[in-house]
Amino acid sequence: MAPREKATSNSSISDKQEHNSSRVITIVFLALFIDLLGFALILPLFPSILDYYSQTELSVLQDGFYLLLQRGVDWFAVMAGIPPERKYNSVLFGGLIGSIFSILQFFSSPLTGAMSDSLGRRPVILMTVIGLITSYSLWAASRTFGVFLLSRIIGGISKGNVSLSTAIVADLHSPKARSKGMAMIGVAFSLGFTLGPMIGAYLAMQTEKGEVFYLRSALVALMFAVADLIFIFFLLPETLPKENRVSSVTSGFQAAVDLLSPLALFRFSAVTRGKESPSEENLQNLKILGLAYFLYLFLFSGLEYTLSFLTHQRFQFSSMQQGKMFFFIGITMAVIQGGYARRIKPGNEIRAVKRAIILLIPAFLLIGWAANVAMLGAGLLLYSCGSASQKGRVMGILRSLGALARALGPILSATVYWLAGAEVCFTLCGAFFLVPFALLGSVKEPLKDE
Repeated sequence: MAPREKATSNSSISDKQEHNSSRVITIVFLALFIDLLGFALILPLFPSILDYYSQTELSVLQDGFYLLLQRGVDWFAVMAGIPPERKYNSVLFGGLIGSIFSILQFFSSPLTGAMSDSLGRRPVILMTVIGLITSYSLWAASRTFGVFLLSRIIGGISKGNVSLSTAIVADLHSPKARSKGMAMIGVAFSLGFTLGPMIGAYLAMQTEKGEVFYLRSALVALMFAVADLIFIFFLLPETLPKENRVSSVTSGFQAAVDLLSPLALFRFSAVTRGKESPSEENLQNLKILGLAYFLYLFLFSGLEYTLSFLTHQRFQFSSMQQGKMFFFIGITMAVIQGGYARRIKPGNEIRAVKRAIILLIPAFLLIGWAANVAMLGAGLLLYSCGSASQKGRVMGILRSLGALARALGPILSATVYWLAGAEVCFTLCGAFFLVPFALLGSVKEPLKDE
């Protein structure tokens, strides 16, 4: 009887762990989905928001941070002999905001992760959501560019909650539960970035006379963040037991150094210093993949960030049209992700990524040179196909490199757009996708599990 009782007891423990894991996955999915809905509300509004601050500070305040930046850009244009195109200034400032947000996220994510390794996941993720509540409150109250920029800075510092969601899933006991949790995080991203922009655009269209057009979107984002805080506080359990935590926050920060140093990231120092260091061949493959992924996302994030400014300026897209564009991209990516990307056989990942990169070159050429909405739509369709196919395990492994690429990409692309226009920007950056494509060709065989 003893062996049978022991087997029954083990089965009962396993069933309880599986039930707890499913509950944690559901809570993380819903919390992240609510968070990403609030985050994505602003995406279709960005060009109009910057136009609003430009006009407000020019006609009402006669002063302000936006005008200060604009004067600096105009002075540089005159000194460099570049014809001042003020309509492109909003693209440049938008790229600056995007890069500031991402560079703060690059620094905050490893640090919040290190704090959670010592203090536990629950208190740290609650702190990040409180930071997001502060960010959205400032956005709702902002009537000047300076306050809006401050809200984005606080938002960037607080965006470590995304990496903390991944850490919570990584704490789960079984590989099956962890795999399911990572897949659900991907679903939360797809849904959040598909539905969020449409909701933000709809709210902007419902503005009443005398009301600032982005106020309702900001208030709904704030409402989502407050709901997220309450949801996490009452339902999310602590997933990192005290016996598995590091001894102090300082030691946790020391472990995060390898994720904050660009040189250490490209060398994969965090991997080589682990207990199970990969072989020389696999390490070389990782370094090539790391560089290719960085270059890919560096180019992609920059062009992605300038896309809404291009449609706003060239086709006079309203906020609702911008929202529909993001919805079209999100739905197309979800269909391809579910129909094609999931059927990629192990060992064929590199080939699939190369096909995706090749699709992005004509996509960005069509978008950059689009003379009508039909041509733009064809480019967006190719863009969605190329974007969906690349997502998978590489993004999970190289999150910090991706954050660094997103910190640098928007400001570089925005600068090229400002200097030479959309056609040159999208053509030049599109052609440079051949570099990561060539790098991937030097990976002889798929990475082996060690």
